[in-house]
Amino acid sequence: MLPVLLVSIDNTVLTFALPQISEALRPTGTQLLWMIDVYPLVLAGLLVSMGSFADRIGRRRLLLVGAVGFALLSVVAAYAPSAEALIASRAGLGFFGAMIMPPTLSLLRNIFTDREERRLAIAIWAAGFAAGNAIGPIAGGFLLEHAWWGSVFLLAVPVLVLLLVLAPVFVPESKDSNPGRVDVVSIALSMATMAPIVLGIKTLAKSGPSALAFGALVLGLVAGWAFVRRQLGRPDPMIDVRLFRRGEFSGAVVINLLSVFSLVGFLFFVSQDVQLVLGLSPVRAGYALLPGLAAMIVAGLLVVRVVRKVRPAYVVAVAILFAAAGYAMVALTAGTSTLTGLVVAFVILATGIGAAETVSNDLIVSAVPADKAGAASAISETAYEVGAVLGTAVLGSILTASYHRNVVVPDGVPAADATAAAETLGGATQVAQTLPAEQAQALLASAHEAFGSGVGTTSWIGFGLMLVASVIALVALRPARS
Repeated sequence: MLPVLLVSIDNTVLTFALPQISEALRPTGTQLLWMIDVYPLVLAGLLVSMGSFADRIGRRRLLLVGAVGFALLSVVAAYAPSAEALIASRAGLGFFGAMIMPPTLSLLRNIFTDREERRLAIAIWAAGFAAGNAIGPIAGGFLLEHAWWGSVFLLAVPVLVLLLVLAPVFVPESKDSNPGRVDVVSIALSMATMAPIVLGIKTLAKSGPSALAFGALVLGLVAGWAFVRRQLGRPDPMIDVRLFRRGEFSGAVVINLLSVFSLVGFLFFVSQDVQLVLGLSPVRAGYALLPGLAAMIVAGLLVVRVVRKVRPAYVVAVAILFAAAGYAMVALTAGTSTLTGLVVAFVILATGIGAAETVSNDLIVSAVPADKAGAASAISETAYEVGAVLGTAVLGSILTASYHRNVVVPDGVPAADATAAAETLGGATQVAQTLPAEQAQALLASAHEAFGSGVGTTSWIGFGLMLVASVIALVALRPARS
């Protein structure tokens, strides 16, 4: 549970620190997105290979090595002097985070051999993410009000120290009894697949069609094709891609991805809305999200009983419709949102995501033998991290582009300040504090209106994607039994 708490705390804390990072480091809109994206991007690119390494050298051993590196890089990130340095530190955190994540789920697969016990364990594992999301905003918000933004990264250190002390005592070691050879080419191909695809999507969402965007997408797809071909031709593949021929397995992976896409995209704009538009402090903003995070935990635990009697396809399809309803609520009130409305929308969305994630993760790890649990867990967590990347890259980029297109900076604002104000809502808020009252009021009014318009567009896109995800669950998961 400690590594799961760590990763979710780290993600949520950074989201809530964005306004202060915008003010302190003055990043561009693209840099702001990369601060969030580079961590899950590196994580996603390495999860499959690290899952394979965990099966080979021992899942607990890799977990502890990753914990040491993550703790050291957390300190480095806390004292990053520039936007570029923070992005680099986050990339390093992604590298060591890739060592931490696969062992957690694969250890559960090996410890809990009974299907019912394992499903409950996975529900608790998933609840760990929600618990971390709940702790992150409150603990991080307290630090943001009493210390500098870098202090939020230091939250990881005591969690990791506790992990390093307790894991050797309580967590049994496990590994594949017959591991294959290390395949350096497959590792390189997996990275060459993920990085260009995400870069292409980010560029396309931010700047529209371009040679860079399409070139990156083509490169990623070609590398992905080569990766799949190599796995099919090897007697000991890094991952058994034939699993994707099974509708329930591939469907569960897609649901995993789209669920996290929905959650992260929603949090990206809500965290800014409640702080920069509604004016809540970081701590109060964290409290505002607590009901939704509690709903996510409860839904993940209760769905264990429901899925015993109802087919997973129906359970997940209905759960995803809850997420769609949450997006619809925000879309219909964009620009005029109240705190109560945002809280209720998040509760509805989080309820659906909590239930869907528990079922989809169980279907993925139950599809393979226990010896290969690391690779299957890596697929599940790769989908999770890719969803996190795409949630920010697609919805975040659309929101940023819409804001940039619609905001109007008053005449007379210095060129450098005007550029900062047009890039992000945080930049406009910071610039407004340095302007005369009339100019400041005009800038904030335009910035809030532009941000609200972007939230509306983004939410309708999220709503549509959730409807598609619900249909996918209904069709692809139908063969799966509870």
